[in-house]
Amino acid sequence: MIIVLKENPDPSQLDGLISWLHEKGLQVHTSTGESHIVLGLVGDTASMDIDLIAALDIVQSVKRVQEPYKKANRKFNPEDTVIQVGNAQNSVQIGGGTLTIMAGPCSVETEEQILTVAKAVKQSGATMLRGGAFKPRTSPYSFQGKGVEGLRLLSLAKKATGLPIVTELMEVQQLEYFEDVDVIQVGARNMQNFNLLKELGRQNKPILLKRGMSATLEELLMSAEYVMSEGNERVILCERGIRTFETATRNTLDLSAVPVLRRLSHLPIIVDPSHATGKAALVPPMAVAAVAAGADGLIIEVHNDPQHALCDGSQSLRPEVFDTLARKLSAIHKTMRDLEKMEKAS
Repeated sequence: MIIVLKENPDPSQLDGLISWLHEKGLQVHTSTGESHIVLGLVGDTASMDIDLIAALDIVQSVKRVQEPYKKANRKFNPEDTVIQVGNAQNSVQIGGGTLTIMAGPCSVETEEQILTVAKAVKQSGATMLRGGAFKPRTSPYSFQGKGVEGLRLLSLAKKATGLPIVTELMEVQQLEYFEDVDVIQVGARNMQNFNLLKELGRQNKPILLKRGMSATLEELLMSAEYVMSEGNERVILCERGIRTFETATRNTLDLSAVPVLRRLSHLPIIVDPSHATGKAALVPPMAVAAVAAGADGLIIEVHNDPQHALCDGSQSLRPEVFDTLARKLSAIHKTMRDLEKMEKAS
């Protein structure tokens, strides 16, 4: 249920309303916009009398939310969520009109490799360092990542460049090693690992939630709801391609997900063109299209020697190619922002 308050509601009446709702066993999510305050109610609202609430002096309107996801719903929070990552010295904003570029190798291999790539992508304008330490692979015989040692190497690269780290967590038992990780990634295979999601909801770190290979957008938002329902509302949605009948690409990048998710949810949206296409030559055009579609950022694989990469070298960009792409993305993002300002002014 959503309660939209009139402008400048009386503070004592507002406090009284919230206290009364709490007494009814409901969670109250308060969202303050430019002109109105919105109260989002989570819990059993079936017995709540809408007419009784609507008759209150400070209430403008009341409506029931039909969608099963509540906290991830834009109706609960009309304003876009902005997530701050990192510390005061190296803070990165995700959402709110900025373009976040997460770049780095699919898998951390050696100290030389991760330091070389981290320094290169930062120089090109990347704002976060991605890299896999624990790697879920389709084949049990494929390289599974360097594990805890990979996290140590990521920390070295973070100290050398100042770039915040985003890397994948595969199971709850690994959490103790993620102290220096800034954003915890949930991979496509774990999107509906609900026990893992609930545990991440009790952590004080942003969560990058990747869409499952066969998941609908509603299922993605319900997975976000699992995290948010436990108290952690810093969730970032990631479109990384879905499995279809098409074989020309590794997956099918569903760029329509960006405007659809923008309409349904207030959470930031990241696009992964590397895993979606599986081919380095297709990453730049799809990254450009993602920015034009309104994505808040991209997560792109970059490797200094893709031919000898231990994981997904075929979809990894060389640093010089990434440099050209990053400059193009920055220009396109600025153009899109300027067009949005013109539309609002007209």
